[in-house]
Parts: sequence; C-alpha cells; structure tokens
Amino acid sequence: MGHSVRGSFFAVAALVCGAAVAAEHRHAPPPGAGKPTLAVGATLDGSGRLWLARVEQGQLWVSSSSDGGHRFSRPVAVSSVPEDIAANAESRPKIAVAQDGTVLLSWSQSLPKRFTGNVRFARSTDGGRSFSSPITLNDDGRITSHSFDSMAIDGAGRVVVAWLDGRDREAVKAAGGTFKGASIYFVRSDDNGARFSANQRLAQHTCECCRTALAWSADGPVMLWRNLYGTHTRDFALANLETGKQQRATDDDWQIDACPHHGGGLAVDGHGALHMVWFTQGRTRQGLFYRRIADGSASPPMALGNPAAQAGHASVAAAGRTIVISWREFDGRGYVAQAMHSTDGGTSWSTPRRVAESGGAADYPVPLTDGKRALVVWNSATEGLRVLPLELAEPK
Repeated sequence: MGHSVRGSFFAVAALVCGAAVAAEHRHAPPPGAGKPTLAVGATLDGSGRLWLARVEQGQLWVSSSSDGGHRFSRPVAVSSVPEDIAANAESRPKIAVAQDGTVLLSWSQSLPKRFTGNVRFARSTDGGRSFSSPITLNDDGRITSHSFDSMAIDGAGRVVVAWLDGRDREAVKAAGGTFKGASIYFVRSDDNGARFSANQRLAQHTCECCRTALAWSADGPVMLWRNLYGTHTRDFALANLETGKQQRATDDDWQIDACPHHGGGLAVDGHGALHMVWFTQGRTRQGLFYRRIADGSASPPMALGNPAAQAGHASVAAAGRTIVISWREFDGRGYVAQAMHSTDGGTSWSTPRRVAESGGAADYPVPLTDGKRALVVWNSATEGLRVLPLELAEPK
C-alpha cells in the first residue's frame, strides 16, 4: 500500500492494483465531514481533465483533476442552500463539460412526500469556480415524481435533460382512470443551459424507477430506458429526441409486475455507432449484456460478467473507437468492480478484469474514456472514492 496524504477535503493514496490497472488514486472526505452518499458523477472534458460531482451534507460539490486523479482542486459547493439530493443506487448527479468550458450539472431532488421530487440544474461559466443558482426543470407544478434524470450535450451549446415523470399518472388517476408506469419528459437548450425549452413528453408507460441514459449522436440525442410493453413486459426502448422515433431495443420478454431498479447504459462512439448495456431476467435470456447498433442493424447480445456473482448495473463509455464497460459483482466476501474494453469499436474485447474490491457498501463503477485513455471511478463506504486507470492494450 502506498503512502497517503490528507488535505482539507480529500485523503489521497496511490497503489498498484495488477497489470490491468495502473496507479489507483483514493479520495475520501475528512473525519467529521458527515456520511457522504455513494453515487458520484464523473466526466472527462476535451482537455482530458477529470471532473467529479458528489453529494455531502445535502450539497453538491464539484472538483477537477488535471493529472488523472492524483490531485483534485478544492471542491466548490454548487449551492449554499442544502437540499435532499438523490445520490445512491440507480440515481446519481450528472456532470458534463462543453467545449467552451461551461460545466453543466443535473440531479434529482427528493421532496418530503414519499416518491416525489424535482429535476434540478445548475451550470458554471467560469471553469467551476462558481455556479448559477439551481433551477427546477420540470414545469408542471405537481408534487409528484420527477426523477432518474439523464443529460447529454453536443459540446457546442446543445443540451438535453430527460427524466421519469409522474404527472400523467397523477392526472389520469385524478380523473378516475388507471395508468401503468411513468412517463418520460425532457427539456432542451441551445445555449449551454442559459435557457431551456418547455417540458416535452417523449413516452408514456415506462418503468417507474430504472435509471435512464442519454447520448448525443450525429442525428441528435438518443435515449435508452426500460419500457412497459403489454401488461408486465419490461424491456428496453430507444428513441431519437429530435425525431421522436422509437424502437424496441431488447426482446428479452422480462415479465415482472414491479420495477427492477436496474436501468441500462448508452454511449455513442466516434463513428456514430451506439453501444448499450443492460440487465434482464427475461424468458429469452437472463443476465448482463452488451449490444452494438450501427447502420440500422444490431449485434447479437454479448453476455457480460458472472451471473453467479450477481453481475449487474453496468455502464458504458465511448470515444473514437475505444469502448469501456464496467459493472459490479459480489464475490461472497465483498463487492468487486469489473471492466473490459475494446479499441476497435466493439468488434473485439479484452478479457474482463477485476479492477478493485470493496469490503463495505459500494457504488456502481463509472467508466470514462476520451479515446486515448480510460478510467473507472468507484466510490465505496470503506475505501472512499477511487480513480482506477485502465491500460488500453489491444484485445487478444
């Protein structure tokens, strides 16, 4: 184990964790800072700087690192007013950085009434030194569920934020009808979040609490979510938010009259191909899977991880022809972060690698890549937040 250096906010340690992972960097809050939530947001900007968004004591804090996670800037609070931010399990704050350096954030705010909330947004135009006052993006005025937000940007000013929304369900029930699931609403901005459109509905009868995913393609923003088909079938759907065109993305035939709390991941590579990961317990297949969609055709599902180790909650990142997937398993003693990568756009893949372990409660690992390097960001209650660089060797 390497030495550790304690600062005003983060404790930092470096260690070597096998050939697949270079120097691992740990970051944890100081003693007395209060119990932090585990789910963090992370992104790489155009210059390769790593940005983090994490929640502690009801505040969202943003920091950045220009050296791959060895050292971070002093965290900046997005707002001086604490609020109840959902930052565990399937819900985490989202962070993105535009080409001009604007830092964009979205998150779900929990309200006192059970299963209600708002989708919130703030941004920084001075490189993360200060942030605008948070605004609420859902505009219906109802005290109902607005949650599981996702955000995508094109880097040049266009921003989309989408979320699961309960307004249609509440309206139908108030009129004496029945409504299965939730709806998806979204807003868009053409000026890096200075102004947003009115709320627009994308879909009805979606799963109620599986995370959503957004990615920006050459044809505009594309969204992945778990949808309700028929009475109880909960498979995934894809839609282009520019055209509204929807398609069924999986045919697993998972019959369940409840939300699985297990959303999918989506990324777009430098050649326009979509890469998606998802979990299912359907009649057709069970487990964790990956699929590539390009030129109107989809690859056969590729199984990921060890089903006996509860492999699940995968995420995917893409840039150029580099694709990185990470997920979490349980080996009987503790949680394990697993990762694999492709350097040829998803045609061939490295062997899955065990990149870190945790002896306590742990977040789901977040993969990042800018095409030249790859990282996995993983937060746990025992070990703190770790930045795990991956070697992008050619798959054998």
